[in-house]
Amino acid sequence: MTILVTGAAGFIGFHLSARLLKEGKRVVGLDNFNDYYDVQLKRDRWAQLVASPSFRGVEQDLADYEGLLALIREEGVTTIVHLAAQAGVRYSLTNPFAYLETNLTGFGHVLEASRQAGIKHLVYASSSSVYGANVSMPFSVSDNVDHPVSLYAATKKSNELMAHAYSHLYNLPTTGLRFFTVYGPWGRPDMAYFSFTQRIMAGEPIQVFNEGKMQRDFTYIDDIVEGIYRLLDHAPQPNPEWDRMQPDPGTSYAPYKVYNIGNNKPVELMTFINTIEDKLGRKAVMEFKPMQPGDVTATYADVDGLMADVDFRPETTIEEGIGRFAEWYKSYYGAHADLETAVKAAGQ
Repeated sequence: MTILVTGAAGFIGFHLSARLLKEGKRVVGLDNFNDYYDVQLKRDRWAQLVASPSFRGVEQDLADYEGLLALIREEGVTTIVHLAAQAGVRYSLTNPFAYLETNLTGFGHVLEASRQAGIKHLVYASSSSVYGANVSMPFSVSDNVDHPVSLYAATKKSNELMAHAYSHLYNLPTTGLRFFTVYGPWGRPDMAYFSFTQRIMAGEPIQVFNEGKMQRDFTYIDDIVEGIYRLLDHAPQPNPEWDRMQPDPGTSYAPYKVYNIGNNKPVELMTFINTIEDKLGRKAVMEFKPMQPGDVTATYADVDGLMADVDFRPETTIEEGIGRFAEWYKSYYGAHADLETAVKAAGQ
């Protein structure tokens, strides 16, 4: 089996690729190394992957459809895990075209290349953001998700619709994964837990929105990777019980399925911050801010589908996960962060 992982220098892509290599799989990793966040962090992840003889790293943009199709054919790719995307809710408010180009056009290229190359299973990243204005908890893949509250969420919902069209038209097995607030070592600097840690280590105030009363289903990276790994050999089959009169959005008469991957245990933001403080051994200076456009008050994943189909439920506690992230952060950034703190303290 040769697996193509798009966005392999990204947070989830890196961890998944490392797991696949550990399991003896051959991995082709693709990334364009855009500068949405620190490119050096991506390079450092990438360097660990290219050290393996079973990994071929390709620096290429999904905008190059012909190059993508040629790569898939040349490498004999049988399965694709599509994780490359323009992420971030708030960034979509000021840079909408980045989402249209990457999340829509880029995904369209992946779908068409998968069809042309006869891919046996396409797994792709969706997001808990698709639940948008929904307030019924926990979020279920059987819920209607037609009311996104950000362009990012709208592009992810669009990905699910595009995937279904290809599953219907060309019998392409597609699995969409709605990730819930992923965190852990080698994470994305634009994520709240990462920026909180940066600022706490540097002695700078953190911005806490909605008075810290928001809840998130924080999900540790190893749990996410385990869920993806188990699903790779579990390509969706048409559901013979699918009812056109009462359509279930999470499954289909076509080889198409959507799963939630979340911790199934939402945590209030203030509790999350307190855990970061505890693991860093430092207190945060907090600036309380109102709710931001595009944000939602809570996320909570129903993971029954994941449990039923691949017998897996994420189990890493916040204390365990944040502890591991804090250890990695201090190892990767420690000297620089401590210097910033010392300089700031001396200035005071």
